[in-house]
Amino acid sequence: MLVSEFDYELPEELIAQYPADKRDYSKMLVINPETQTIEHAHFYDIVDYINDDCVLILNNTKVIPARLYGTKDTGAKIEVFLLKEKEPKHWEVLIKPSKRVKRDTIITISEELKVKVLKPLEDAGKWYVELIYDGDLYHILDNVGNVPLPPYIERKMTSDELKALDYDRYQTVYAKNEGSVAAPTAGLHFTQEILQKLQDKGVEIGYVTLNVGLGTFRPVKCDDVLDHKMDSETYEISQETADLINNAKSQGKKIVAVGTTTVRTLESAYKEFGCIKACKSASTLFIYPPYEFKVIDKLITNFHLPKSTLLMLVSALAGKDFIFKAYKSAIENRYRFYSYGDCMFIQGKVCN
Repeated sequence: MLVSEFDYELPEELIAQYPADKRDYSKMLVINPETQTIEHAHFYDIVDYINDDCVLILNNTKVIPARLYGTKDTGAKIEVFLLKEKEPKHWEVLIKPSKRVKRDTIITISEELKVKVLKPLEDAGKWYVELIYDGDLYHILDNVGNVPLPPYIERKMTSDELKALDYDRYQTVYAKNEGSVAAPTAGLHFTQEILQKLQDKGVEIGYVTLNVGLGTFRPVKCDDVLDHKMDSETYEISQETADLINNAKSQGKKIVAVGTTTVRTLESAYKEFGCIKACKSASTLFIYPPYEFKVIDKLITNFHLPKSTLLMLVSALAGKDFIFKAYKSAIENRYRFYSYGDCMFIQGKVCN
């Protein structure tokens, strides 16, 4: 299967540069792979589509202000993008421009935080560094870090108000466990009111944590889908959530995943253990057509980049031809795409 089979053309003006005025006012494309139907709705209508025969599972990871701007002792400006903590105070990062650094380079971010470059890594321009600080790192990052917006959001920070907007809106309302360098964007549409309305209907809600890293959004640069390798991303499932899912499956209830990261968490756990159990592990699972989903039945997801692993995942769930038909409809109806864009509710899965 060729990566080029997952390409499509998107008018640049449909790439959302700002979030919707209200989280739940985003448009929602509702598709059913079994009936091959497409409906147009808004996210606040999700309460009408999910009933008490469903269990909703969300990723409660919290985005950290992972983009750091600093200088070398020469005055040269350097960007450090935190990717993953490997051990206390030691991180895997991206550095730009990387040509300006070498082993033992010290990058000053602020009086509170410095970065010592230890060595380059073999994997795609990554570096291994030591963070030099005292106290709580995440508190320091709140002061000196920047929201790690994806590169297709091309606007510049022009005011404190705009920075505050991203600090709030590039985070789910239920974010809890710090560690992600990108948001699980399907969850950005939820409000506490929507979650309460679903619970009032009898919908049970559970949480997993997958710390979103470079692997989720890394471009696929090979020609053949099978040649692509996913980065490892850590995940955790609590005993409470494992029991919730297992009980739901035994009762014939449907599992509604919020976001592709939730899908990968649950399907990775099943692949590793043969069931859903409380665990801390790491996922390198790459889902593409055909794939037999063992845990999830329905999916709330945003619209994904051409030739991305995320587009391949939703194509595996709903069928590639039908997904591209749905994307065509979304473009024709001027839906907003990508992280701050509108969303899709996939009501079932195709039989491969």
